[in-house]
Amino acid sequence: MNDVTTDYAEWIGRQETTDDDLSQTLALAAAAMLDDTQTCLGTGSALPPLWHWFYFLPRVPQMLLGIDGHPQRGGFMPPIPYPRRMFAGARMRFHHPLLIGQPARRAATIRDIRLKSGRSGKLAFVSVCYGYYQDDRLCIEEEQDIVYREPGPAVACTRMLDEWPPLPAGACARIVTPDPRLLFRFSALTFNAHRIHYDRPYAMKEEGYPGLVVHGPLTAVLLMELVRQEVARPVQEFSFRGLTPLFDLAPFRIVCTPVNERQCALEAQAPDGATAMRASVELAPV
Repeated sequence: MNDVTTDYAEWIGRQETTDDDLSQTLALAAAAMLDDTQTCLGTGSALPPLWHWFYFLPRVPQMLLGIDGHPQRGGFMPPIPYPRRMFAGARMRFHHPLLIGQPARRAATIRDIRLKSGRSGKLAFVSVCYGYYQDDRLCIEEEQDIVYREPGPAVACTRMLDEWPPLPAGACARIVTPDPRLLFRFSALTFNAHRIHYDRPYAMKEEGYPGLVVHGPLTAVLLMELVRQEVARPVQEFSFRGLTPLFDLAPFRIVCTPVNERQCALEAQAPDGATAMRASVELAPV
């Protein structure tokens, strides 16, 4: 593996726009994956928060996919050679809901690229800002953190807890079984060909994981769905940060804990009880 020596300054400020008609079909497919039989998803209905990730998808020709299933780098994203890639976190603000079945546009800008060394080796952080528009009105602002890293040692399989610890006062939780069917459906809905999510031999032999990797955005969506089910107020802001990967080897727990009348703390707990993802929401005023 060659070190990163390229100056990526020319990629900072690079822009890309993507149009989408926000098809009702995709919204209904997402609802089926999430076992949501209650949300109204007709034409003109509000798209639930985070479901914009099921739209504005890359349509890269098959011949331009890398060995890991990701699009080859060097177009919009910089050609960083580190092979392991993860969607590490995001921050977003919801100004207006996107409406199903109406044209929308996503404008993307690379805001920053940082190279550093960590405990797991050399890393590259790419920060991408997105604005989602409908009728020329800004609906969602989002900043994503994409991390590339060198190959590292194999990831060990953790021991499962005998039982989950008690919940904090006022908290609600759900146990998620991340079986391959769920991971496949999420990959299909997001047109994500990254092999660590569906190709077990590749995930284990080539990237050193103990099983299939649960998508970080899928975990974030499940956390947001818990808020939608348990908190009867619109979400104004959402942020999340992935701390450690989850796998399809055992159930994990998602938890929503009220902090005050407008904020909730969210957490995805790995089978050993460790925090795999931390997130927070700010609710609209009453």
